[in-house]
Amino acid sequence: MGYFTIGKITGTHGIRGTFRVFPTTEDPKRFELLKELTFDLNGKKDVFTIQKVAYQKNMVLLTVNEIDDINIAEKYKGAKIEIPDEKALPLDENEYYIRDLYDMDVYTTDGEYLGKICDIYFSAANDVYCVKDSEHPEKKEILIPAVKKMIKEINVKDKKMTVELYEGLR
Repeated sequence: MGYFTIGKITGTHGIRGTFRVFPTTEDPKRFELLKELTFDLNGKKDVFTIQKVAYQKNMVLLTVNEIDDINIAEKYKGAKIEIPDEKALPLDENEYYIRDLYDMDVYTTDGEYLGKICDIYFSAANDVYCVKDSEHPEKKEILIPAVKKMIKEINVKDKKMTVELYEGLR
């Protein structure tokens, strides 16, 4: 069974074991739609039932039924919060999950191989895909803005992206 990471525990809030969570999901209100979550700390997975979800600035404050002590909660700092694939929100047409883009092969509209997506940078304007050709380490990384004018096709099944590379991006 696969999992989606929807947040990371950055610390605690208060003395009753509430978690401070940095959300890695597009919509932090996503936590309100769930009954339980899996905490993954270095490969060890524990399942918890959600008691309460609140928000503070850009953080989610998460209280679970099974933990009511700050000392126990502190042990989960750094854990990833995951949900099973089947609990993921459905995608609309021409939408994809960010996790599906990593290691995707990137080609130009002329068929030139540029490399694989090795990182994704998130900004207010648009995401930026970092593409690196690991077979040719002398080539520098290419940063490609995730805008319609440049991203011509994304084929998740074949792990292939086609882009129109503008002058100055190499």
